Amino acid sequence: MQTSTNPLLSPWNTPYGMPPFDLIKTEHFGPAIDKALADHVAEVTAIAGSAVAPDFSNTIEAFDRSGELLGNVLGVFFNLTGSLTNDALQAVELEYTPKIAVHQTRFFLDAALFARVDAVHTARKTSGLNPVQIRLIEKIHLDFVLAGARLDQAKKDRLTKLVETLSERCTTFGQHVLADEDGTVIVLESQADLAGLPTDLIEAAAEAATEKGHAGKWAITLSRSFVEPFLTRSTRRDLRQKVYLAFSSRGEMVPERDTKPLIAEILTLRTEMAQIHGHKSYADYALVNRMAKTPANVAGLLNQVWPAALKRSREEQKLLEALAKADGVEQLEAWDWRYYAEKVRERDYQLDDNEIKPYFVLDNMVDAMFWAAGKLFGVEFREVKHVPMYHPDVRLFEVRNTADDSLQGLFLNDNYSRTGKHSGAWMSNYRDQSAGVVPIVSNNNNFTRGKPGEPVLLSFDDVRTLFHEFGHGLHGLLSNVAYEGLSGTSTLQDFVELPSQLFEHWALAPEVLSRFAKHSTTGQVIPPALVAKLQKAGTFNMGWETVQYLGPALLDMALHSLTSAKGFDAGAFEREESLRLGVPREIGLRHRLPHFQHLFTGEGYAAGYYVYMWAEVLEADVFSAFEENGNLFDPVLASKLKACILSVGNSVEPGQAFRNFRGRDPQIAALLKQRGLT
Repeated sequence: MQTSTNPLLSPWNTPYGMPPFDLIKTEHFGPAIDKALADHVAEVTAIAGSAVAPDFSNTIEAFDRSGELLGNVLGVFFNLTGSLTNDALQAVELEYTPKIAVHQTRFFLDAALFARVDAVHTARKTSGLNPVQIRLIEKIHLDFVLAGARLDQAKKDRLTKLVETLSERCTTFGQHVLADEDGTVIVLESQADLAGLPTDLIEAAAEAATEKGHAGKWAITLSRSFVEPFLTRSTRRDLRQKVYLAFSSRGEMVPERDTKPLIAEILTLRTEMAQIHGHKSYADYALVNRMAKTPANVAGLLNQVWPAALKRSREEQKLLEALAKADGVEQLEAWDWRYYAEKVRERDYQLDDNEIKPYFVLDNMVDAMFWAAGKLFGVEFREVKHVPMYHPDVRLFEVRNTADDSLQGLFLNDNYSRTGKHSGAWMSNYRDQSAGVVPIVSNNNNFTRGKPGEPVLLSFDDVRTLFHEFGHGLHGLLSNVAYEGLSGTSTLQDFVELPSQLFEHWALAPEVLSRFAKHSTTGQVIPPALVAKLQKAGTFNMGWETVQYLGPALLDMALHSLTSAKGFDAGAFEREESLRLGVPREIGLRHRLPHFQHLFTGEGYAAGYYVYMWAEVLEADVFSAFEENGNLFDPVLASKLKACILSVGNSVEPGQAFRNFRGRDPQIAALLKQRGLT
């Protein structure tokens, strides 16, 4: 395919340099990736083969700048494989992800290139460089070392093969889980099957049924935004069980795409990779470049919280069992917990989701998060129409600094679930920030639509998810560093969740609620009494919630701490480890291994699911500064937060970034108080 006819390779003469979504077709990706890979090879080969003595500019800075075309093409490619995939695009993904992985690895294993990087690294403290330049040198040098730059050639060759195979297996894992999610619906045949369901969920189920070929009926898909409200509200215990078991069986529904053999293979490959690098286990290897540093430090945190969470969950369980027995349920099961927890919440806190949701209209809550960001950080979000997006659901916004109206970034907001979109919620980039380059940031959620023209109503958990992902978005949008390799969310994995979890707190800020939490029908502001109930119930069911999270986090760390994967059986391991940990059967695991995409669709969260709690220690401590101040929008604190954490990316060591804001090391007390576990 000629470059001139491939929109991915032609100049993007579009508003803001946005990808030309309206021109891109699946067949464009293969040739575009091939060309971008070749161009990147040429750029890096020139750096490695330079006859000029290595220095920061011609080696480190040049390496950081290289691959612009590849970054653009892959930014579009991987965003679309996550948010709007199909069989043809998945075929390209399966073909090219191993090639891309090998491409990334080959540079880190290039002896000539590493020699130049190593020379600059050795001289970094005596070359008159500033702290950010030294930080970039150290980051890139560590990337080379962790990739195997110091290994002998035989080990490098083996490592390259491991990376290629791992990439293919992880891609296959994700595609198998998505196939189960897209291909499974629980059809509700009659009005009796709708017992207990709120109107908005019934309407969304009717729309889903039509989309899935069951017009005139209702369908529950395996999107979490369908499953969780169904398990919370349905009075039909038989259907709750059916939905729960289907949801928890993703990844093992169909023998030919059972992911458990893939898990065994992925773990085998990762263990070998770690041991090639001289580590006992993959967890030891993965934690070298995280704040936690060692599995023992992770265990030290998680084991401080786990016993308290189990104790609280047992107390909660007694309350639920009393109600269940009154209904004739002798044994509480995992598909019962949400249902009876909601009944306890209604009884003890006088809180009913049907009462809450009309005040949380999706469009209003999007405006709310924009307003809060503007008041805190001096930015304004202005919607832009008539720029082609990849799907009609997607809204585009300019992000402008209110002080001088300068463009800070572009924000894509894609909020609805659909076929071909991965479940869950996430933030990603189409373009990273660097000197003179504004970022293009995307948020993806999976909220369910109701009837056409009807407002989409959110549970408060949905609102928290919306604000959470937008916290990641702000981390990318407010980045202000010179080098792409240090920008935005390119920081350590157990620090990156700090901004996202922190921003959730502003969803309940009184100033936000009084402006944006307005009833979908009457337009009345949410009553202070209802807000007080929400706040009072903030730690309700927190034992269950903490166990649901910590169980998979502990499972992940145990899994990746194995020193041998010989004969590994994912199903047996999950059962035995859950029993050893004491995961209550009545609670279960939020993520079972067969569909645990955090762990098995890539390396980012492998031996790293703990990072949410590690970051929660940080964010709870940061937020306590605002609480102590008494003003959640204090301009001095907000400016300090932006300057010390949100704008610096990875240009400052994360522990130091925290200390620059808080004036001391983090303390766990705020987290325990926040979760009601003290």
